[in-house]
Amino acid sequence: MTLQNLRVAIVGAGPAGIYAGNILRRQVAALGQEVGAELELSIDLFESLPAPYGLIRYGVAPDHPRIKGIVNSLHEMLDSGDVRLIGNVEIGRDIEVAELRERYDAVIFATGALRDAPLNVPGVELPGSFGSADFVAWYDGHPDVPREWPLEAESIAVIGNGNVALDVARVLAKHPKDLLSTDIPENVYEGLAASPVTDVHVFGRRGPGHVKFTPIELRELGEVPDVDIVVYDEDFEAAAGDPHAEALHASSNQVKVMTRTLNGWRKPADWVPTASRRLHLHFLHGPVEITGDGRVESVRFERTRPAGDGSVVGTGVFVDYPVQAVYRAVGYASSPLPGVPFDEVAAVIPNVEGRVVDEHGTPLPGVYATGWIKRGPVGLIGHTKGDALETVTHLLADAQAGILPRPVEDAGADVLELLQERGVPFTTWEGWLALDAHERGLGEAFSSDGFEVPVARERIKVVSRDEQVEISRSGALVDS
Repeated sequence: MTLQNLRVAIVGAGPAGIYAGNILRRQVAALGQEVGAELELSIDLFESLPAPYGLIRYGVAPDHPRIKGIVNSLHEMLDSGDVRLIGNVEIGRDIEVAELRERYDAVIFATGALRDAPLNVPGVELPGSFGSADFVAWYDGHPDVPREWPLEAESIAVIGNGNVALDVARVLAKHPKDLLSTDIPENVYEGLAASPVTDVHVFGRRGPGHVKFTPIELRELGEVPDVDIVVYDEDFEAAAGDPHAEALHASSNQVKVMTRTLNGWRKPADWVPTASRRLHLHFLHGPVEITGDGRVESVRFERTRPAGDGSVVGTGVFVDYPVQAVYRAVGYASSPLPGVPFDEVAAVIPNVEGRVVDEHGTPLPGVYATGWIKRGPVGLIGHTKGDALETVTHLLADAQAGILPRPVEDAGADVLELLQERGVPFTTWEGWLALDAHERGLGEAFSSDGFEVPVARERIKVVSRDEQVEISRSGALVDS
């Protein structure tokens, strides 16, 4: 196998998949210049949703202004026309992995991590106990989650000390009028507007020196209007003298910034809250049990202390917090794909530097992985570039070595013809441009009459999958 006429399918149109396609395109072009020939490359980018961008569109809180820059970058990559977007196609339902492998020299899986990692404590299944992944999908207008969310609690616990926990807590505590400048759908605004919440508590097992936030996330927390940030001196005192935290502080400017921010929120003994809502940050609390008679009524924690090596140990002291809802934000996990090996323990596709391997550790020719499905849900969005580079480099090395399997000559119709024959209403890049324009039009048409301050909205998301597909395929929403 040479690099002549290389055909690649990428499954997943989030950042990982788009970066992989862009890096592959650039590297093949560079190789062509080296050999003085124009190498033919075709890339099909499959996505189960009608719209691209994955985590950026449906997994990040809408009030992060820096996300706009990432979307613009991803848009430019797809708008080049070198990658064919094929949306609203479910692998394993609309087309099988085996059928992809028959039609392409290589398949790269970039499906991410969409479900919550488990929190194994008693009571976790009580009504009022929610996974953060589902809540994030709701407030981001994901088409496959219910349109309504039960926001009935005055006091809420969020368990976790990462950026997702902060996103969830901030959206819960924020006054919905302060989210109107984002792209939240109308049903999300109405749901948040009806919430009676007054207090949101975020709990972490380790001390303030070991939080998994990023400085910008933490800083944004303190800028939420009419929400007081509350931290507790006893948590800082219990964490004092931890050699591991001190070493982190000495070696990391990021930790220094976050430590300074957290300490800046400590209040004098006579401090009195003035905002209508409060967001509490608790450290050195390990969840033990969620309790309630038929639904969530409280959470029990064991106070922990630093062990000196970055871990914590229990103190035998337990404390109960009365809450009416719990949000679990302890991490994400990937889901298996039919026809692809999957490590159920690690929740990833087993691979060696992006080359997918079988149960014996033998590489499967022409099958690759990148992003969170490759390495697990760790790191920021930018880390997926490094993942994609590693995977694509191995793919091209395999192509040059002649070990990629050739597509089956009599496999049948082009994949788009195959989907058409099966009646699959797939969407395209041109369709996304139509949907994008429609959502921007909804934002422009928004009226802020009745608000104290005029609100400008860049876009309002369309939530319904059927509406997204209709707009994408016809360029206009058909009246229902």
